Amino acid sequence: MVEGLTASMIDLNKYKEFVDGVTSETSKSLNDTRDRLTELEDMGLPHPSRILTGAIGISGEVGEYNELVKKLMFHGKPYNQDFKNRLESELGDIMWYWIQNCLALHLDPNEVIAKNFEKLKDRHPDGEFNPRYISDSGVSISGI
Repeated sequence: MVEGLTASMIDLNKYKEFVDGVTSETSKSLNDTRDRLTELEDMGLPHPSRILTGAIGISGEVGEYNELVKKLMFHGKPYNQDFKNRLESELGDIMWYWIQNCLALHLDPNEVIAKNFEKLKDRHPDGEFNPRYISDSGVSISGI
């Protein structure tokens, strides 16, 4: 709390006016939102509605994953196969929306990961790691 400020001193109606005043017209108007989606499509964004699906969806799924982790860490939920399966399910949902974003932007998911690998290599130049999966049979499954 700010020194000398109490919750009873905050006028939430004035705060509401402030929030409304700094919010973009696109956020407040369906017509402006439609116009912006068309404008973005005209700029070359292939699927503006799909990127919304991907962005909002991934955020929701990350929230669900985080909720499970919170319950595991702070609410005493046991870590067992059922719980691991629930985490795995949420990770699958996160990947589904990640792919939605790749589709929206016409990106090859393998190229996205390859660029991420390069970014990490630059960020950690002294670290050695191999992002390629080597199966138990010794077969390298590459893509990067």
